[in-house]
Amino acid sequence: MRPCLVAILLFAVPFVARADEPWKAGAAAVVITPDQPLWMAGYASRDKPAEGKATDLFAKALVVEDPSGKRLAIITMDLISIPKAMRDHVVQAVREKHKLPPESIVLNCSHTHCGPVIRLGTYILYDLEESQRAAIEKYIAVLHEKLVSVVDQAVAHLEPAKLGYSHARAGFAMNRRLPTDKGYQNSPYPDGPVDQDVPVLRVVNAEGKLKAVLFGYACHNTTLSFFQFCGDYAGFAQQAFEESHPGTIALFFMGCGGDQNPYPRGTIELARQHGRTLATAIDAALLPEPQPVRPPLRTAFAEAALEFAPAPEREELVRLQQSSNKYEKRHAEVLLEQLKQDGKIRQEYPYPVQSIQFGKDLTMVTLGGETVVDYSLRIKKEVTGNPVWVAGYSNDVFGYIPSQRVLKEGGYEATGAMLYTSLPGPFALDVEDRIMSKVHELVRQVRE
Repeated sequence: MRPCLVAILLFAVPFVARADEPWKAGAAAVVITPDQPLWMAGYASRDKPAEGKATDLFAKALVVEDPSGKRLAIITMDLISIPKAMRDHVVQAVREKHKLPPESIVLNCSHTHCGPVIRLGTYILYDLEESQRAAIEKYIAVLHEKLVSVVDQAVAHLEPAKLGYSHARAGFAMNRRLPTDKGYQNSPYPDGPVDQDVPVLRVVNAEGKLKAVLFGYACHNTTLSFFQFCGDYAGFAQQAFEESHPGTIALFFMGCGGDQNPYPRGTIELARQHGRTLATAIDAALLPEPQPVRPPLRTAFAEAALEFAPAPEREELVRLQQSSNKYEKRHAEVLLEQLKQDGKIRQEYPYPVQSIQFGKDLTMVTLGGETVVDYSLRIKKEVTGNPVWVAGYSNDVFGYIPSQRVLKEGGYEATGAMLYTSLPGPFALDVEDRIMSKVHELVRQVRE
């Protein structure tokens, strides 16, 4: 193993930034592990708070600046979701402090199922005592400030840099929507669609040192379901890469893994194994000379209005309110309260779509929610001209975003998961077309 590592490091040396390189870049990391045993997010079966940590959780930031002074801030987090209020807070603070407009700020979560609850509202998955709610509220307030602080640190570390793009593959992600005579079940489905690409953006400073890598993968962080805080495979991948490349910050950028699981799964040893596999894929991506990523930087952000299928009538909700299934019961109660307060059940959701263009060399598309893999595959097929990087779980992560195929097939990602949200669900059949229309609109905008 050691000779291979030496070869990788030697191969990376020619990719050197000069002092007059047009980019500036800075990266930083901050620990966001709760300092007390908060309730954990991710599984309805959770029945107690965390019992310690297996690893720390991190928030990280990569800030790049082109010659005109235009900046992009990418913030990654070892967290289950991104409440809209969190993005709103970070965007406002970063805009005030660093003059970055909303379209130049990306928040992306790894979706680890071994992190704290960070969403408290009209609907919460667990029955929490008031003391737990208060502790979570306190953690959220500290978290918001840390997310702004990590951008501050990255901006403070800005220095001349060179950017390059390459990619490799990792094979542990597998489609989890197994077709059976009883419908689609959450089980390994090796014949289902998958995106095992590992895109990598490398950042090298003026001395030729690898300063940061941003890397992606489209797979749920669900290797683990125990009661310890942990970044799961994505956390172990970042840790493994940083240990083998001292002084480098590795940031995980979650892809469209809504219907993908890591296999095999269930133990911390397997999470470490998947992490090492992904870290090795990053090293493999660093072997060839990268595609240069050049200025200028252009960004765009907009919301697509996604419609829901017609909600149940009031009579049906009253019936469901008596259900023995506590989640079905609670979901009906939330919708009935919405009907009482507003006179109607919401019909649309403002869905965030973002496009980022690096010169003529690289296009990034970020999508909100737990996007299924069809979105990544379709966008990379339809958006041509240069490499395209698609990230899900960005800016507002509120629930699943099925494709039209998944909606027609049914199952958890299409309808079942809506029980654990305050949304009426499911989405209307045109959800994919509405998202793709907005993607193409924004890509055209940043490429003009």
